[in-house]
Amino acid sequence: MKRRTFLTSAFAGTAALALGVNWYSSDSIQVGEDVNYRVLFSVLIPAFLDGALPDIASQRKIAIDTTLDSIQASISVLPEEQQAELKELLTLLESRLGLLFLTGSMTHLVLRSPIELVDMLEEWRFHYLDMVQTAYLGLRELILASYYSSPAHWGKLGYAKPTFLLNA
Repeated sequence: MKRRTFLTSAFAGTAALALGVNWYSSDSIQVGEDVNYRVLFSVLIPAFLDGALPDIASQRKIAIDTTLDSIQASISVLPEEQQAELKELLTLLESRLGLLFLTGSMTHLVLRSPIELVDMLEEWRFHYLDMVQTAYLGLRELILASYYSSPAHWGKLGYAKPTFLLNA
């Protein structure tokens, strides 16, 4: 057998296996039903906002829910082509084949530990492909802007609402 034939056969077999695993849905997690990608964002928010979220579970949940609502509002005002690109990225992150391509693993993000998510995002941050770096920066900016859009979180930035408008 020639080397080229072997490599082609191995590649075709791997692609067929990956495609078969992608179509086979034996897991109970149905994140594809989430049209607003709230589950996906609820997994990514703690990874991007490590140290900024409250430590108390109830306050943490409120902060995450508020951020999820802000994310949806932010996405709705984006231009159509940016919305389409973001939706394509989020769809890839919810599919096993997309996860394999983007992260090197077919494990859903929901099933990954926080350390694994942070490591994945750090790889994206310094990735050699500009497309992956752009995906990281887009998600990071969307999540951070949505979190800090709430006046309740401005104190952590040392920012105070201007008071000269109140005196007028």
